[in-house]
Order: sequence, then structure tokens, then C-alpha cells
Amino acid sequence: MAILNSFVNDIFERIASESSKLALYSRKSTISSREIQTAVRLILPGELAKHAISEGTKSVTKFTSSQGK
Repeated sequence: MAILNSFVNDIFERIASESSKLALYSRKSTISSREIQTAVRLILPGELAKHAISEGTKSVTKFTSSQGK
């Protein structure tokens, strides 16, 4: 369980770091879902990135639709 936790934390740190760099490059002060999606594409390989982006998009859509209620 500790190994899996370490793995998840490492991937989170990598995506957060890359997202931060992308926001800096585009001179934005906030990290949006666009920066996170691009970071995921850069960090995760092929099919894994596709599935991650699909699930992330689904989550953002669900969250956005629940905010209107």
C-alpha cells in the first residue's frame, strides 16, 4: 500500500510541476484543466494518457454540471 501511495504522489507531483511550468510559459496566474490535460499528455505514455484525459474530462463535466444546481 505504501508503494502505491508513493507512486500516486509521484505522478501527482510530476503533473502539478509540469502544469505549473505550462502556466508560467503562457503567463497565466492560474492552472486550468487545459494545463493539466497538456501535462498529462506530456507525462503519461500513449494509451494511459488517453484514458486519463477521458476520465478527467468526464469528471470536470460532472463537476461543472453539479455547480448549476
